Amino acid sequence: FLNAGQYPHGVEKALEALEDLEPLEQQMSVFRPDSQIQQINHQAAFGPVEVEERLFGLLELADQIYQMTEGAFDLTATPLWEIWGFARRQPRIPTEAELAQARQRVGWQYVRLDSSKRTIEFTRPGLQLNLGSIGKGYAVDRCAEALLAAGIEDFLIHGGQSSVLAHGQRRDRPPGTGWPVGLRHPLRPHQRLGELDVKDRALGTSGSGVQFFSAGGRRWAHIIDPRTGMPGEGVLSVTVLAPTAAEADALATGLFLLGVEKTRQLCQHRPELAALF
Repeated sequence: FLNAGQYPHGVEKALEALEDLEPLEQQMSVFRPDSQIQQINHQAAFGPVEVEERLFGLLELADQIYQMTEGAFDLTATPLWEIWGFARRQPRIPTEAELAQARQRVGWQYVRLDSSKRTIEFTRPGLQLNLGSIGKGYAVDRCAEALLAAGIEDFLIHGGQSSVLAHGQRRDRPPGTGWPVGLRHPLRPHQRLGELDVKDRALGTSGSGVQFFSAGGRRWAHIIDPRTGMPGEGVLSVTVLAPTAAEADALATGLFLLGVEKTRQLCQHRPELAALF
């Protein structure tokens, strides 16, 4: 979103920024067999794989968030999501044996990043990276970079329901408030919990209001804890405010599993972060 008429070249530059998404998709998608992330998945268990500079920076950020969330955010967790049936949209409770087997292929602690050589290596076979929990936010950040480089200072980028980045000021709002962003009720999609004023930062949301199933008298969410192999419980949604959309996206997933009290402690040490459970 741009302020109408503020930038004569605004629409043109916004469309150019969106064109940057295709090469990012080609680089990061696990659904493209020739993507760099799939090259990593196929080769990193056999030795170090050199990674493009910006993508390596994203992997370093993922490593930082893994540490911050005590392992709750983990880019290797896809086998757990698959064994619970969410990948096929046929959710079910896995057997203990299936769960144990899937957990053998999960664990960021088995990923080795070498910043001096810009390489990644897996120290355990069977690992696979999936950037789904951080990639969309990263793409939003890259679009914002392109707009700022073009001299556009006031904008809001909406990457679906879960990723928003706002910079500068919406013209019809009080000075200093930035852009209004509504928070959707996790169980009632047409109802708002409230509205946040967002300026020069990003917002990310993870929730279990839509993707879940009920079995054995329990509600099973699609957000799986990589440390236990079990779905997160007790939370419907988490919204995170952070300096970048990649951080907001990743932290929304990690903090959903980390819980309220540990998130409160994290935010006390990191005042640039905020979270709403």
